[in-house]
Amino acid sequence: MSVGNKIVNLYLSSNLRRIERFMHQPEAVQRETFGLLMKNLAATRYGREHGVSENMTYSSFSERLPIVTYEALESYIEEMRLGAADVLWPGVTKWFARSSGTTGSKSKYIPVTEINLETCHFRGGRDVLAVYFDLYKDNTLFSGKGLTLGGSQKGDVEMNGSHSGDLSAILLTRSPKWVGAVRTPSKRVALLSDWDAKLAGIAHEALGQNVTSLTGVPSWNMVMLKRMLEISGKQNLLEIWPNLQVFFHGGMNFGPYRPQFEQLIPSPNMHYMENYNASEGYFALQNDPHDAALLLMLDYGVFYEFIPMDDFFNGERKAIPLQEVKAGVNYAMVISATNGLWRYLIGDTVSFTSTSPYKIRITGRTKHFINACGEEVIIDNVESALAKACKVTGAIVAEYTVAPRYMNMREQAAHEWFIEFERMPEDLDAFMLLLDGAIQALNSDYEAKRKNNVTLAFPIVHVVPKGTFFGWMDSRGKVGGQNKVPRLSNGRMYADSLLEYLVRNGSEL
Repeated sequence: MSVGNKIVNLYLSSNLRRIERFMHQPEAVQRETFGLLMKNLAATRYGREHGVSENMTYSSFSERLPIVTYEALESYIEEMRLGAADVLWPGVTKWFARSSGTTGSKSKYIPVTEINLETCHFRGGRDVLAVYFDLYKDNTLFSGKGLTLGGSQKGDVEMNGSHSGDLSAILLTRSPKWVGAVRTPSKRVALLSDWDAKLAGIAHEALGQNVTSLTGVPSWNMVMLKRMLEISGKQNLLEIWPNLQVFFHGGMNFGPYRPQFEQLIPSPNMHYMENYNASEGYFALQNDPHDAALLLMLDYGVFYEFIPMDDFFNGERKAIPLQEVKAGVNYAMVISATNGLWRYLIGDTVSFTSTSPYKIRITGRTKHFINACGEEVIIDNVESALAKACKVTGAIVAEYTVAPRYMNMREQAAHEWFIEFERMPEDLDAFMLLLDGAIQALNSDYEAKRKNNVTLAFPIVHVVPKGTFFGWMDSRGKVGGQNKVPRLSNGRMYADSLLEYLVRNGSEL
């Protein structure tokens, strides 16, 4: 181990001890978090409105406070943005992460308090480094720079002294000065709102740097890296950055993108580490390269509750605490946190692979499923089936979205797929047969509806030209790390919008 790595390991050793503690004492750490949160909630207007006291029990908390979505907290957050104090969190909150997500076009403004910034978002970044240095003790990460592709300052708003913008822009703005010495591109380029200008700036600054790591959302990094190859004229990224060794990624399932990254970075020594970080908080990270499940981080000022998705589909919103979850059950995640979100339904669904320690897989979104005929297909079903179909046929899927085609007097209901392939299968019909069969094997409700084509017909597939999804997202003002292609929808909004885009651009389906 180099002297530099020994110094970094010494600096990060306390992070590893913290992680070890909550892995072995999860309930105790969550009780401490709950106590901290109740002390602060009791000092807010929201807490007083719900009869919260500092020594409130979890039972009373779950009875008095409703499980809410953003809409229920929006008026409180707007007051906070105008400078009101002690609304959802004690004191005045100055920073708000703007997030449109994929559930709608309306912006959400998630509070980022000082304690939340330091003990959740920044702590998550330090813990990722601690885990990486512990796993790969002879790494040379800090011999070069990390290329971070984040959001922008486009649409950032200042309101009575408060600032709103992409979370990545907030984190970059508030990061310690030393971070600038180990990352690229410059803050000026990183915060550019024009995508083409940002890529040109990254090429100008980063192509000549010794880049050792990448950080960001897989889809937008893929676009950026392909542009770097076009500009440089190189065949793969190792010809540009020979010491590239790790991609810290999050925001979406990496599975469909991994084959593309392995083509771009043909090195057996390239590492991939997934993180579950969102505007609402930093929740989990991958601590074992041989296990795709993510370790739930329990001392980031977040108290966790979960709603079984079977209940959620039936309209029931009764949540259970962490210690009552079971492995293999699909849950909607509910958080209460140091950013002032109380019993907040963040919209993600997870399944536990282990309860000692608590490790999760992200299985989808509470609003992103297809249940047009009672089939209850979730993103996890689709991603797993796609991986199997691609493995058997050698296909590589770049992007996709799926929507229901509803039953009418002439046609049966079916799932309608729009797929952009990086590498087409030789036989598209065989690919779709494998895909359909794999979803049936994973989801008994879908299997029942597909039986004999009585309720659901065989899936409809449209192969769209390369670049379609980027162009469609760009046309909707949805380019950048905070925006993701909507994979599943229980309605036709995204599918019809994509069809209109294809027609406008002269594409034939």
